[in-house]
Amino acid sequence: MQHKIEIVQTLLEALPYIRKFRDEIVVVKYGGSAQESDELKEKFAQDIVLLHTVGMKPVIVHGGGKKITGLLGDLGIETRFIAGQRVTTREVMRIAEMVLSGEINREIVALLNSQGARAIGLSGKDGNFMEALPKDSENYGYTGVIETIRPEIVTNILDDGFVPVIAPIASGGSLGHPGFNINADLAASRIAVALGARKILFLTDTPGVLNAEGELIGRLSIEQTRRLKEEETIHGGMVPKVDACIEALRGGVKKAHIIDGRVEHSLLLEILTSSGIGTCIEL
Repeated sequence: MQHKIEIVQTLLEALPYIRKFRDEIVVVKYGGSAQESDELKEKFAQDIVLLHTVGMKPVIVHGGGKKITGLLGDLGIETRFIAGQRVTTREVMRIAEMVLSGEINREIVALLNSQGARAIGLSGKDGNFMEALPKDSENYGYTGVIETIRPEIVTNILDDGFVPVIAPIASGGSLGHPGFNINADLAASRIAVALGARKILFLTDTPGVLNAEGELIGRLSIEQTRRLKEEETIHGGMVPKVDACIEALRGGVKKAHIIDGRVEHSLLLEILTSSGIGTCIEL
């Protein structure tokens, strides 16, 4: 009986958040270990299905850098990075699109559908949803920065009751152009702004933003985040994630979260509980 009472208490704790975020768009950047472990994949899919079932509108933007690098290595194709961003030659672009749109996107869609969601996969090329310009064609090749987003393509999918799953490939805007490889964190941020999302969440392989002592920081303002970057407390791979959070917030998203995707049901713990599990950045 005590166990049943605890279940009810958990549901009651979640109820205010279900009410608060009903009909709101929630963008989730899906990557890291959560995208590689079969068990975590299943838990992630269950989280998305539950959020969708209680009336939220989840939108998934996924990465796939490790799989791209792995396939390039198998094919004997060199992969280079500058300042943490992949140099995307025309040959690398073909592989990146094959992995992101053809393999990972389809896998996520099938996973969600197997758990009871109705998911639809797309890339930025579909309907010219995302168009991009070269970041620096001389140095980065077909690595791009988003120029325009047509949000109605995704909002129509949401209004029809589907869960969009987006691969970060953008259209080059001209016939025969191979398209652009877009950083998934930055794509998620721009998409969240364009859709008027209430929240954006980044699944990572760390508990969140840590202080100098290695302890989790539960809440941060943009100004506090900026200072931690200047002090290099925030460094390495966390920098582009907090930059994407800040860009989303300045674009009108209410809250940005960096959470540990290695924790089972991390999305539900962050969105539907008072304590959360990661770092929440807000204005």
